[in-house]
Amino acid sequence: MIKTGAMNSSHPEEFILLGFSDRPWLELPLFAILLITYPMAMVGNVAIILVSRLDARLHSPMYFFLTNLSFLDMCYITSIVPQMLLNLGRARKTISYIGCAAQLYFFHTMGGTECLILAIMSFDRYVAICKPLHYTLIMNPRVCILLVSTVWLTGITFAVSEATATLQLSLCGLNKLDHLLCEIPVLIKAACGEKAANELMLSVVCIFMLAVPLCLILASYACIGLAVFKVKSSEGRRKAFGTCSSHLIVVFLFYGPAISMYIQPPSSISRDQPKFMALFYGVVTPALNPFIYTLRNKDVKGALVNLVRGIFTSK
Repeated sequence: MIKTGAMNSSHPEEFILLGFSDRPWLELPLFAILLITYPMAMVGNVAIILVSRLDARLHSPMYFFLTNLSFLDMCYITSIVPQMLLNLGRARKTISYIGCAAQLYFFHTMGGTECLILAIMSFDRYVAICKPLHYTLIMNPRVCILLVSTVWLTGITFAVSEATATLQLSLCGLNKLDHLLCEIPVLIKAACGEKAANELMLSVVCIFMLAVPLCLILASYACIGLAVFKVKSSEGRRKAFGTCSSHLIVVFLFYGPAISMYIQPPSSISRDQPKFMALFYGVVTPALNPFIYTLRNKDVKGALVNLVRGIFTSK
């Protein structure tokens, strides 16, 4: 890390994002992968939103939550990939302080909200399988809207509070970040002076936003597993596992890297860990989600086929 000549008394005017500058041979393949992955993720998530809104068979709580997840994933991947592509395509890999702060708020709002919405989706599956007779009563439209609103508000609140506290840290004139983007653990690690309070605050936030939702998800699926094994019909068991398997795959793809990155103190994070973990939960997961839900869900596949057929028929 070095000093920059262009900075005010409180923070640098820009950050240099080192990324994979020590492995320049990685930059072109990564640029090509992101250039393909980003539009693929946007098209896939837009398709899920469209079929969920246009097909009357998908007007249920499960697809209402899936629509929110798809919109969230579009925002999530957009908060980092355009900046990554810009920096990978040029020699000077920088981001302005304002851009870094905006990315910090936006990226962590989307990430925190996704943690919670995945927990809500598992609760929806729990009610559908374990309390089928009460499903429409419990998961009525008003409750669904209230749950989603609470999830978004909670995600925004935690992200804004944690990001604001991180931006108050002194960097002592340092303006190089060994990362592909602006992320809270990396900024805390780069800060100088007293930062134990920020590390403690991040740990507390992660318990509420990562550990607690994950425990609720695992508890929901434990109950679902017990209920499914009591079903005598093999067709019924297969259908129940089919509706839950997609969600479980998404949960493990997202929570695994996120926990490995955020549960440990920022000071103990290895050099390359943030880069690969951010690529996984910020790019790979949002890009794969539409295909996981589509390929493993007959209703969504059928709705997509009808949508494409309708487009070509109208032409």
